[in-house]
Amino acid sequence: MQTLFAKKNLFLRVAIGFVLGVILGLAAPGFSIATKVVGDLYLNLIKMMIIPIVFCAVFCGIANIHDSALLRKIGFRTVVLYVVMFVVSAAVSLAIAYTVRPGLGTVFENTPEYTGNITTPTISSFLTNIVPTNIVQAAASGSTLPVILFTIVFAVAIVAVGDAGKPVLDFMNSLSAAMFKMLGYFMEVSPIGVCSLMAFSVAQYGAGIFGALAKYIACCWLCCIVVFFLVMVLPTCAYTKVNPMTFIRACGKIALVTLSTTSSAATLPTTINVSMEDLGAPEGVSKFTLPLGCTINMCGGACSFCCLAVFVSDFYGINLAFGTIVFLVFIATLINMAAPGIPGGGVVLGASFLSILGLPIDLMGPISGFYRLLDMAFTTINVEGDVAANLIIAKSIGEYDAANAKG
Repeated sequence: MQTLFAKKNLFLRVAIGFVLGVILGLAAPGFSIATKVVGDLYLNLIKMMIIPIVFCAVFCGIANIHDSALLRKIGFRTVVLYVVMFVVSAAVSLAIAYTVRPGLGTVFENTPEYTGNITTPTISSFLTNIVPTNIVQAAASGSTLPVILFTIVFAVAIVAVGDAGKPVLDFMNSLSAAMFKMLGYFMEVSPIGVCSLMAFSVAQYGAGIFGALAKYIACCWLCCIVVFFLVMVLPTCAYTKVNPMTFIRACGKIALVTLSTTSSAATLPTTINVSMEDLGAPEGVSKFTLPLGCTINMCGGACSFCCLAVFVSDFYGINLAFGTIVFLVFIATLINMAAPGIPGGGVVLGASFLSILGLPIDLMGPISGFYRLLDMAFTTINVEGDVAANLIIAKSIGEYDAANAKG
């Protein structure tokens, strides 16, 4: 029991809650529907943490970049490359998700319905909404985009004022640590929330929900595999001339760690070591781009957000307009840098993403029951993207020679 309740085994407790919820939903459907309030409280806890987590994570990710000389040299091209990789990964994932359509083709006892409004912004309305007249009011109303914009400008300003901003940076680092600790507390009740939401889902929609969830998992993994080869292996090997098998073998070593830890930060020492020792990447560039990539380069996040949006919209029979699809890629690009590095933290970002689009977040409960399986794929692709970008950036400034890689 002591091992089961260890912090690192949260995913096991969530999995048990998931199974118990399935059994409860099948055995006592009336009770499961009547006690959905427990799951609703869990979702409310997640919603409550969205604004604080986004604010702290985005600020600290930007303000804690200390190497200004290296930042001026390769910072801009690194950020641009990360954004391009993310957008291309999103495009590939959308193409695959709309081919597989994991939310369609399932027979439910009660067809899911959604009566809310989907966000399809015009350029003028988007610009008006993203620049609020009162940032406190925007945060209080749960408007994530204005908070992200304000946080980015605020973080840049703190960096620009130098030593005068150090007290604020120290405070924000402490606040960030406290917020993530608080989120960690809430994630500890995930097994109960998942049990309740899964019991309700099975009781409400019947066993058909299992087929939809299985297709969703398969779709996410397929997107990650295709993105790895199309967005990382091919461009990196073509541009840097590194041997494809050498690159894939190096990524395989890193994947062994990401699959077990599901943490980009925990994998960082291995990522740096393999990049330098196996692929011959230069130390200076590697120790800048790889830690930065842990914060803002989330190609796995592109797979996650796009598959999630298509799955949820299809599940509820919602057609996403082209403008909404473009908007979701833009939103995903902005909020991917706020991905928290704790077990199940992607559930919070997924709920935030769906809320911005105007899509229901109810499915985040059942999804969180097996999120570990998804997070293994997403984290691996996030880190492999960092490795690829590191070689490309080093090559672009003339500091990488593929001959240094160990074949």
